[in-house]
Amino acid sequence: MGNSFQTISPIDNSIYLEREYAGLQTIEKVLAQATKAQASWRQTSIVERAAICQKVVEYFMANAQAMAEELSWQMGRPIRYTPFEITGGFQERAKYMINIAEQALAKISVPELNGFERYISKEPLGTVLVLAPWNYPYLTSVNAIIPAIMAGNTVVLKHSEQTPLCAERYAAAFEYAAAPEGVFQYLHINHDQVANVIKDQRIDFVAFTGSVAGGHAVHQAVGQRFIGAGLELGGKDPAYVRVDANLDHAIENLVDGAFFNSGQSCCGIERIYIHERLFQPFVDGFVDLTKQYVLGDPFQAETTLGPMVRTAAAVNAQSQVDQAIQQGASALIDTSSFARHQQGTPYMAPQVLINVDHKMSIMQEETFAPVVGIMPVKDDAEAIRLMNDSQYGLTASIWTNDINKAKELGQQIETGTLFMNRCDYLDPALAWTGVKNSGRGCTLSTLGYDALTRPKSYHLRFGI
Repeated sequence: MGNSFQTISPIDNSIYLEREYAGLQTIEKVLAQATKAQASWRQTSIVERAAICQKVVEYFMANAQAMAEELSWQMGRPIRYTPFEITGGFQERAKYMINIAEQALAKISVPELNGFERYISKEPLGTVLVLAPWNYPYLTSVNAIIPAIMAGNTVVLKHSEQTPLCAERYAAAFEYAAAPEGVFQYLHINHDQVANVIKDQRIDFVAFTGSVAGGHAVHQAVGQRFIGAGLELGGKDPAYVRVDANLDHAIENLVDGAFFNSGQSCCGIERIYIHERLFQPFVDGFVDLTKQYVLGDPFQAETTLGPMVRTAAAVNAQSQVDQAIQQGASALIDTSSFARHQQGTPYMAPQVLINVDHKMSIMQEETFAPVVGIMPVKDDAEAIRLMNDSQYGLTASIWTNDINKAKELGQQIETGTLFMNRCDYLDPALAWTGVKNSGRGCTLSTLGYDALTRPKSYHLRFGI
């Protein structure tokens, strides 16, 4: 492996930028500074931490358009959507986690006991290593970075080699906010270097978002030490459209949930189950709306579907589609109607498959592409059985006008988040978590602070 890496833009296959990997001296300096800074940072008040984090958000808002253009070049999302990752989701999550910090980090009181004062404080862990992916590079990273720093930790960020400018933008934001040196830093490092950093005694927690294989690698590295890791991994998220659903609403939102960001979302919709009485009208409406997408250059105003992140990702997704067709599935989208679609490139047209079943990898393995399989079901019981027939459990959605039925069925679904009449969204007030191979741990909400702190008990006797 060389001493540097290149970020290849999926837009035109050009070298967008090149960066050197950090050397041993740089890594040592970063870890030493993080440890030194944390000793004083943990003593700062929540009000002081919040002021700095608010300034970080201010920097992001002031530079949102330039950052969005960089992001589109790095990973291919249409520019009509990219700014909202910063001005919408990033801002919403950052501000929410800042605003609830005082409540989330407050000491826990216990019943009074004569002659004693007793309570539990929430102490920062130390230095948190954040390993962030390319698909939503600001949305995924903010889930850990802001609450980690608000909790009194220092942070070292390692971002995907596809989106290294995102790490550099974070550093610029914390510099703009006049954060003390060492509170936030980043490293451009390779996989072997990541494993070595995790093993370093100065790292106290790892927050990882990525593939199941990557999660196993992090788990193995962390397993050699007594530290925790939050693992947000893959998904094969299902939707169930009940017979009483608002059909137009379900179609509009599920098409978006399946194809936004070219389907490259861990909580995107990859499989849909429809009550058999609604199957044909749902499929007809779904296909009609899918055909309205425009696949093309992300910087063209009319483009609603950009390239996938790299050619290999598109090739892998197409192989799943081809295999399903060989096994009896029917593809409902004529990809030739999308002028920019071309095999052997990152430009992949959306695809809708029917006559699918759970023997096909397209209904079992994460596709992470603009592809969705649709199956009819006869009743709620069959839908729940199929929704749970997966190694993943990140989110699931039920489309119905019966909220009590949604709650009842939701208790039976193996998932981290249950939606009713919406999908593909993270509410920062709610815990973001997964079950099975979708990972472990939790970010966002007041519970998101628990993984980034440790309890310390105070048992104080007085009046001697």
